[in-house]
Amino acid sequence: MVQKYKSPVRVYKYPFELVMKAYEKRFPTCDMIPILYDSEIIHEEKSEDGAIHIIERRCKLNVDAPYLLKKMSGIDYFYCIQRNTLDRRKRTLTIEAWNESFASRINIKEHCTYYVHPENPDWTCFEQSASLEVKSFYGLESAVEKLAAKHYAANVNKGKEIIEFHIEELKKQNITYVPPFVDQITHNEKDLNYSNYSII
Repeated sequence: MVQKYKSPVRVYKYPFELVMKAYEKRFPTCDMIPILYDSEIIHEEKSEDGAIHIIERRCKLNVDAPYLLKKMSGIDYFYCIQRNTLDRRKRTLTIEAWNESFASRINIKEHCTYYVHPENPDWTCFEQSASLEVKSFYGLESAVEKLAAKHYAANVNKGKEIIEFHIEELKKQNITYVPPFVDQITHNEKDLNYSNYSII
């Protein structure tokens, strides 16, 4: 059976670009996220104009699981992959995450989106949802589901606090504004525009 989770839309009263600057502070590790033991970038690409930035990370999680569960699974850490797609032009960040550990036994998917508030361009919205399907786990399926629900709830509650904390840290560094993305006009495009005019 697939368990689904969805958190309410969260609103930050800060512009999207400043929220993104604060979001970046949580990597590779963050003291406020003790479950995130480490992370490494395994793939990164940028569009030529710099508008699109994609980063894939392999995250090493120190899951607070019962000793019996860790012993039966034979691991101390849980690994997942997180793929972030930042579209600076559209001012959106899409986050997709899925488990690498026990992929044949458990299917965990998380989807998050940061985007500009539809009624206030200086605010940022955040939506988060996840699904969990435990196919088989040594007869401990119920325990795994409860553990996942516990961590998801903790993650939801902690997320806003972490962004707010890092925004305050940026303010201490006198960073209160990050300019939005602006398309660059190439020399060829400029020449093309000038060709539309004739000198009389």
